[in-house]
Amino acid sequence: MRIVNVTTAVVAYHGQATLVRIDTDEGLSGFGEANPDAGAGAVVGMIESLTPLLIGEDPRNVERCWEKLRRSKVFAGAQSGVFVIALSGIELALWDLAGKAAGQPVYRMLGGKFRDRIRLYADCGDGDDPAGSIAGCVDRAQRMVAEGFTAIKFDIDDLRHPAKFDAFNHTINAAELRSMVERVAAVREAIGPDVDLAIDLHARYDVPSACRISWELEPFRLMWLEEPLPAENVDALVRVREQTRTPICAGENLYLRWGFRELLERGAVDVIEPDVPKCGGLAEAKKIANLAELHYIPFAPHLVSTPLGTMATSHQCGAIPNFLVQEWHALEEREVWDSYVHAPDGSGSIVKDGYITLPDTPGIGVELDMDGVRAHAVAGYGVFE
Repeated sequence: MRIVNVTTAVVAYHGQATLVRIDTDEGLSGFGEANPDAGAGAVVGMIESLTPLLIGEDPRNVERCWEKLRRSKVFAGAQSGVFVIALSGIELALWDLAGKAAGQPVYRMLGGKFRDRIRLYADCGDGDDPAGSIAGCVDRAQRMVAEGFTAIKFDIDDLRHPAKFDAFNHTINAAELRSMVERVAAVREAIGPDVDLAIDLHARYDVPSACRISWELEPFRLMWLEEPLPAENVDALVRVREQTRTPICAGENLYLRWGFRELLERGAVDVIEPDVPKCGGLAEAKKIANLAELHYIPFAPHLVSTPLGTMATSHQCGAIPNFLVQEWHALEEREVWDSYVHAPDGSGSIVKDGYITLPDTPGIGVELDMDGVRAHAVAGYGVFE
């Protein structure tokens, strides 16, 4: 079996998501997805530049193909950014192909599964109210719990807060901090003590602000406080973690296993959150999870993908022992999100009661709904052409 073609499609979701198709001389095709944050034009261009290196390769040699691509660009930025995001999308498609060729689900190709269902947390953003009111947060939190989610997450880093003094220096002031605490307190009261609650700060703040926020949120028993400051400065993150009982989560903007090594070795986090279609793909994410397990750190991937990338990530989460919970980010785009794939059980969605059930069908286990892909394709890119 040999690769004969690599093509892409760009669809509207969380901006623009890049879908990848790899075709073989035996008629099998595999599909993957690259994280949308880098911009579709850059990702598509990178995939096109890498395609000649894949032509003629056996797609079942997933890690050989991955390493061939990585080494080809090691002096051109292959450590992070657009290159690794494009590589991740290709790698997901290779695993889909390898599973289909073997007649096995991807989780089995990764060593088998520890669990049948993947627990999700609902990313609730700013709540149901476009103005970001506390009442809107409470309403969304209660709705998600009623739908079966046992974990939720909210954003409390309001860069448009009327009390802010400066558009660029995000050092927290008393009024901002009070608003944050009031929001978290209201959500915790609404969902009770047994639903896991995470709070995201999107790497906005400095060390003193991160410490103040984490101290004030300790009474609410968070599952984690996510990226109170950028993860690149490990020393700074260690200072925050050492000064609070609130668990610290980070890693969505790090790449490859090398990007996570110091974060784990220095004890900078309580939870690790690689983004699988961004950090290097399924095998690379499993290696990162294995590194985290050495330090007794749970794995809770960040994720902003369509159902294709979401299900692929679920296979990886099923194949590691230290999995905690996986992000689901499609609340505000649910109808479009569901339209991109055919659910394995014939229903309208792969998400049910706050979980994703791992399919036993070969490959990733979901097939693209081409009507949905074409309906929401971004003009100018073509659809697997």
